[in-house]
Amino acid sequence: MAKQNKEDNQINIELSEEMAEGVYVNLAMIAHSNSEFVIDFIRIMPGLPKAKVKSRIVITPEHAVRLLAALKDNIKKYEESFGPINMPNGGDDFNLPLNFGGTVGEA
Repeated sequence: MAKQNKEDNQINIELSEEMAEGVYVNLAMIAHSNSEFVIDFIRIMPGLPKAKVKSRIVITPEHAVRLLAALKDNIKKYEESFGPINMPNGGDDFNLPLNFGGTVGEA
């Protein structure tokens, strides 16, 4: 049996300049069916009554499990380098910070 060349298993991933800039979001909402997970990445801005979905990703349940594992691994590596990530209320509070914790501005 011939050895498979390591280069045969590589995927060339293209990243456009526009995509490389990224988009800031501060909320993710997740829904699922029996065949897919839908993740909406949302930006909430203070003082605005609407939040805008900036990106929607649809993945299979298997990919959702891989994403969860990758996030756990990256969070572990992050905390090893920079220390623990401090979550308000120990991370148990998932209420939306509609006022962002600051004062409400007036015009």
